[in-house]
Amino acid sequence: MFQLKVLSREVTEQVLQMPEVISTVEEVYRLKAQGDTTVFPLVFHEFEPGVADMDIKSGWLKGSDIFGLKVVSWFGENTKKELPALIGTILVMDAKTGAPQGILDGSHITGIRTGAAGAIGAKLLARPDAKNLLVVGAGHVATFQIAAMLTLFTELENIRVYDGLSQENAERFATSMPQVLRDSFHIDSGQVAFQAVKDLAADTANSDIIITVTPSHEPIIMKEWVKPGTHFSCIGSDMSGKEEIDPQIFADARVFTDDTPQCINVGEIELPIKQGILRKEDIAGEIGEILTGQTAGRQNDEQITVFDATGTALLDLLTAKLALKKASELDLGETVNL
Repeated sequence: MFQLKVLSREVTEQVLQMPEVISTVEEVYRLKAQGDTTVFPLVFHEFEPGVADMDIKSGWLKGSDIFGLKVVSWFGENTKKELPALIGTILVMDAKTGAPQGILDGSHITGIRTGAAGAIGAKLLARPDAKNLLVVGAGHVATFQIAAMLTLFTELENIRVYDGLSQENAERFATSMPQVLRDSFHIDSGQVAFQAVKDLAADTANSDIIITVTPSHEPIIMKEWVKPGTHFSCIGSDMSGKEEIDPQIFADARVFTDDTPQCINVGEIELPIKQGILRKEDIAGEIGEILTGQTAGRQNDEQITVFDATGTALLDLLTAKLALKKASELDLGETVNL
């Protein structure tokens, strides 16, 4: 018989704070760069194309003595049943015994660790004097991107939001963001001007950092719009065929990944590599190699930089371990016997 914790979304929201999650994600990247992790092959299956699918991401953090997986399902018809379309579940296992340690709702953990990842890419690769952020996509994950960016970039002055599907949604998102940041992340964004924008070409040209969080299968941002020195954190491409930025951007950019084999298969660099615009050997490295001093990030102020973040189970697992620790300290969650 094994005892393990079960944490709901409400508990993970209560115990996880963005600064600690950022540190946790950085630790994952360091461990990976040092060879102390293993990412297992991604499993993806469509039950009904365009209607229902699932993927399983799994891995082993040797340095943290855990392994496990995250199962994410997307059932588009769920909204008609008053259920969320996207459901994630994380299972954390003890790497010394194989015993289960916890089962956690994955929705909040996925959002907050993804936000941390995008912001870490910007921290390591953007110009230090960056003041203007453009977020392309105004969905749930975009909220976490902005919260993480404001945690790491206290000098940001302008945050512009673009939603190619609904200007009304972009307006609503930008207007509500200051209160959402206060209520959900304890962040005072009083110094930042939020604006929903329509002219993506013009706002791309006026941005220092661009974070893309869309499900697009064709480029949204074209190379000719991009000014020298821009940094991109590409978050949305996590499945073969997805594409958010013009492949030509990669021709002379300095490119980093979170997991190079996975990014080649399903990330933003998939199509540039298939088209011969980017070669595997031209990838500067994985993002953790900057943290460990194995390679340099940005080399000059004019360089365009790209962080391709497909997301791995390693991020979910170590963030889940943090949540289990904090919940135990506060006596939150349910303990069950297996």
